[in-house]
Amino acid sequence: MIRKLIRDSRGNNLVEAAIITPLMVFLTFSIVDFATVLYAYLALENGVSQATRFAVTGNLLDDPDSPGTKLSRRDSIITTMRNATPTLTIEDAAFSFKHLPPGAGAWVDGTGGPLDVEKVSVTYDWSILSPVLRPFFTDGQITLVVDSAMKNEGRFE
Repeated sequence: MIRKLIRDSRGNNLVEAAIITPLMVFLTFSIVDFATVLYAYLALENGVSQATRFAVTGNLLDDPDSPGTKLSRRDSIITTMRNATPTLTIEDAAFSFKHLPPGAGAWVDGTGGPLDVEKVSVTYDWSILSPVLRPFFTDGQITLVVDSAMKNEGRFE
């Protein structure tokens, strides 16, 4: 009778499914989390690149709240970044602007002027979606930092 019970294979599929299903769910959520972090990083890279390209022109955007008036240079660059990344909410404090004047050896805070090298940096915290993975990261977040540097055009108009 004991041999018969040991050789009985009924229910093996259920046991195997009970072992494998949680692992497959964990793997699936991990893949989704990785994909969303990668999406956020690529969106930020594209946005900061677009913002830097706009910054080197020296142009200013119109203020959407009061037509006819221009935004500041800093606000114009931030608006360009936000327009390039509409699915992400980026706070003003996440932006950092530095410039390298011609012949200088160190970055200086600010947006710079003609012939300076302009550097736009964005720091963004992405929250992990999966509650299983969240404890492995500080505060359940990954900090993404992207920046782009380009030389300002010689003449701002």
